[in-house]
Amino acid sequence: SIKANLFVTSYQGLLESVAFSMLTTVPCCVFLLVNAAMLLTLRSRPLFRETPRYVLLLNLLCADTAQMALSQLLYLLAASRAPLTYPACGVLVMLADLTNAVSPLTLVAMSLERYVAVCRPLRHAALVTPRSTMAAVAAVWAFSSLNVLTQVVLLLDFPFQDLQSLRMDDFCSKGRVMLGAASEVYDRGYTCFLFVSTSVAVASSYVAVTMAARSASSGGASARRARDTLLLHLVQVGLSLSSTVYSPVLMALSRSVNRLLFVRLQNVLYVAIFIFPRCLSSLIYGLRDKSIQPVLLQHLSCGLKLPIGTSPPSPRDVDV
Repeated sequence: SIKANLFVTSYQGLLESVAFSMLTTVPCCVFLLVNAAMLLTLRSRPLFRETPRYVLLLNLLCADTAQMALSQLLYLLAASRAPLTYPACGVLVMLADLTNAVSPLTLVAMSLERYVAVCRPLRHAALVTPRSTMAAVAAVWAFSSLNVLTQVVLLLDFPFQDLQSLRMDDFCSKGRVMLGAASEVYDRGYTCFLFVSTSVAVASSYVAVTMAARSASSGGASARRARDTLLLHLVQVGLSLSSTVYSPVLMALSRSVNRLLFVRLQNVLYVAIFIFPRCLSSLIYGLRDKSIQPVLLQHLSCGLKLPIGTSPPSPRDVDV
């Protein structure tokens, strides 16, 4: 009887894990397809490949798509209780951490580009060039990589020889590979610095563009559109960095709700914090940008012939 009860409990747990895994995998796959269509769109026209703001958008989408795929992989590994070693888990977590830092930094670069386009229009062509844009993209990835390398160096001080085995007893997550106090302190400090600095940069750009929109005698509509875009950037920064509160929220919920409700809330928070924000850029730009929208719809409709404009927008007269 005890064995039968254990079998039923194990079977119910397996069905529950499969059901919740499907509930997260399906929207993740849909969002990945949307992002893939958006990436294909940005690579399909010379206008998109040569315009700085579209180059920055391409970099943002690449980071968001990689982050979404890595997050879902880690989630499925945890749900299936697949055994991993500390080195394998560390590689996956560090790659996810790398792409997670690239997104808000790229949003800062995009916000600064909008600031220059609206508030310094005469210098936009000289300051925002394909060369300077690629330099900004390289700087974003270099800074994010430096953070990952710092975490790896801090992990080298941990006495791995004291571990009985490199195989992990629990599921793979960022908290599981923070094996030393120094790593945890550094991670909290870096997260706070990233959140504050990116938020201040985007908010400052938003304030400057808002003032320009109010005082502009001409081109006010373009400034207002840029202001709305910067506000969306600020929301995106908040959503990109919201993953930092995921673990503390789960810990608080685990102490106050039952297990079934906890698992359901965990899946909802996972989709809201990790999956949906990574598709937000595609939704914002794909639906609002008059140059991107028809090309994106054509790719999403599997090649359906739609009228597509080809004239490039000016730096000030943009839709996003």
